[in-house]
Amino acid sequence: MLSPLTAWAEAASKSFTNPSSPLAYVPGSTRLAAGYELLYRLGKDYEKPEFELHQIEKNGHAIPIVEQIVMEKPFCRLIRFKRFSDDSATVTELKTEPIVLVCAPLSGHHSTLLRDTVKTLLHDHKVYLTDWLDARMVPLEDGSFHLDDYVEYIQEFIRHIGAKDLHVISVCQPTVPVLAAISLMASQGEKTPRTMTMMGGPIDARKSPTAVNNLATNKPFEWFENNVIYRVPTNFPGSGRAVYPGFLQHTGFVAMNPDRHLSSHYDYFLDLVRGDDDSAEFHRGFYDEYNAVLDMPAEYYLDTVKTVFQDFALPKGRMFVGDELVRPQAIRDTALLTIEGELDDISGNGQTEAAHALCLNIPANRRAHFLAQGVGHYGIFSGRRWREMIFPQVSNFIKAHT
Repeated sequence: MLSPLTAWAEAASKSFTNPSSPLAYVPGSTRLAAGYELLYRLGKDYEKPEFELHQIEKNGHAIPIVEQIVMEKPFCRLIRFKRFSDDSATVTELKTEPIVLVCAPLSGHHSTLLRDTVKTLLHDHKVYLTDWLDARMVPLEDGSFHLDDYVEYIQEFIRHIGAKDLHVISVCQPTVPVLAAISLMASQGEKTPRTMTMMGGPIDARKSPTAVNNLATNKPFEWFENNVIYRVPTNFPGSGRAVYPGFLQHTGFVAMNPDRHLSSHYDYFLDLVRGDDDSAEFHRGFYDEYNAVLDMPAEYYLDTVKTVFQDFALPKGRMFVGDELVRPQAIRDTALLTIEGELDDISGNGQTEAAHALCLNIPANRRAHFLAQGVGHYGIFSGRRWREMIFPQVSNFIKAHT
């Protein structure tokens, strides 16, 4: 519905800025162009951004990065960011560095939101990443996708990479299915990863409830079924699939901090009027990522609402995958690090740390918790505080258990 309006707004904005257009010399053209560009960006469709991780610097050498799909499932791709070098000493070092699987959240945004996480890890680690697909692009004949399937995907990825020398990092939402996956592997006598790092996730959503938690507990399960689930329209490959649409999720993200977003867009308008290209480009870069959302499979989303946020099944010892009970106490050989942000308004303090009480058979000297002072939810895995405050904790923990 918005496409004609946004196309017109984009054309109008260019008409008032292009030097070859007579409209560019109309009094007030700069302000008009800024208004039309803001309208265009508010209504346009945002495609999945690229990772744009092409190289890093290490030991004075440029290390090229190649993005490889090493395993592909209907709803997810396992990506490896392969590093290359023609320096023999550097190659030897790269081969001996720890292997990390970063489990990205399937909760609205694309896995590119973890670009900074991956880029930082690549300096000292071999990095794999779960890249979840937009459900609107998955044909109906590929079947449904439940929370149980998520757990099984993680297990398949761990087995494919090899658990023996693997370190798993889960960011936000996947902390629950990742803990379930490793718990089940331990219960079955399988080899489990060397470490699992859980960052800002709802292991026990009863602790320090946030607005996200309150919505799930204040509304009955039927409300979610009846109000946020829709069918993919015919112009997408996943036509007919029941999903929780990305645009509804995006509305929810904005509604959590409306004043901040309103102020940011007004500042963007002023930057355009002033000709402050650097500030305007920073705004575009941030919102190109923030506004790019995907549709979630309805059954997975509803399973998560019920299991994680209403029944609190994992901390109560009542979470099942198929007919098998998830028993975190079965984990003995995998070291555990939990990380929380002091100002996290998505997963409240104590929700992630609760993993320690569940994994009671991991020795105390193989468990650690870090509360990042002055850090919000996104700061846990992206930005200066991630790089300077949190990454050293993660890296040192991995080294200590490698």
